[in-house]
Parts: sequence; C-alpha cells; structure tokens
Amino acid sequence: MRLSADGSQLLVVDIQERLMPAMARPDQVIRNAELLISAARRLGVPVTASAQYPKGLGPVVPEIAQHLTEQEVFDKLSFSCASDPALAAHVQNLKRPQLVVCGVESHVCVLQSALEFAERGMSVSVVMDACSSRDPENWRLAGHRFRQNGIQTVSTEMVCFEWLERAGTDAFRELSRMIK
Repeated sequence: MRLSADGSQLLVVDIQERLMPAMARPDQVIRNAELLISAARRLGVPVTASAQYPKGLGPVVPEIAQHLTEQEVFDKLSFSCASDPALAAHVQNLKRPQLVVCGVESHVCVLQSALEFAERGMSVSVVMDACSSRDPENWRLAGHRFRQNGIQTVSTEMVCFEWLERAGTDAFRELSRMIK
C-alpha cells in the first residue's frame, strides 16, 4: 500500500538520551527521524513520540525534542506504545489509518508497537533506516519479523517521496534540499 500524507501519522519511539549511545548507527537514526518529522510538519502529518521510562533512560534527545510539543510526547512503561492507554488513544483519535514508525529498539519497543497497532487494524510501515538496536542482528531479525507479519519495511526517502507525491512544488524543493 502506498503511503499518503493525508492518511498517515508518524510515531517516533524512544529516541532517548541514555539509549542512543548504545545503539548501532545512532547519528543516522536521529538524522532520519529529524527528516521524517520535518517532512511530516511540512505536509500536515501528525507526529507522536514516546519515551520509555524517562526517569531511567532520560528524555527524548534534544535533536528530536526541539521538533515536538509537550502534548506530542508520551512517557510509557509498556514496551508497546499500543499498550499505553493514553498513547494508544491519542494515536487512534488522530483517525489516520497509516502508521509510520521509527525509533529504538527495533526488536523490542518498535516491534511490539508495530505488531499491536497492526493487530488493531492500522496499516503499519516501519522506517528501517530510522530504527536501530544495540545489536545489528536484532535490527535485522526485527525487519524479518515485520515482513512476516504484513508490516511494510520502508526507508526515510520512500516515506518522504510518497508523502510528497510529485515534484515541482515548494514542499518538494524544501524537502529535497534536506534529503541531499
């Protein structure tokens, strides 16, 4: 299924200060998550973020937090964002059936969130180049598991260009500069 800006929402999972130094490719994940948030903002796609046990794992990293409002960040203890009542209700209330997910760790919170939201009837796409795990093998296995369960695995550029739909617009020119 092709993604559309009008039908999508973005979920940024647990990109937090004490987690990111342990991740494989943390700079790439943060950069791509920032690009996804910028594209979402430019194209009217709602953004929601989670923070797993922030007392222990710290807040969302500043590079991401600067793009978010307080109302868009949900603290959680459940690994799955869909298991947190407030966060799940927020996502469901946006009435956007396409859930685009990025974050960490791919094989824990991202995986469980994607599976549970898919079970609830959402069309879920996981942005693999904006996700990571401490062990790259767990990231790879998570990708396999997503595909086994009918969850699309996509890249940051795939999402941005599908949301854009066409060249020649101001949004295309603005986001193209950011992608290069």
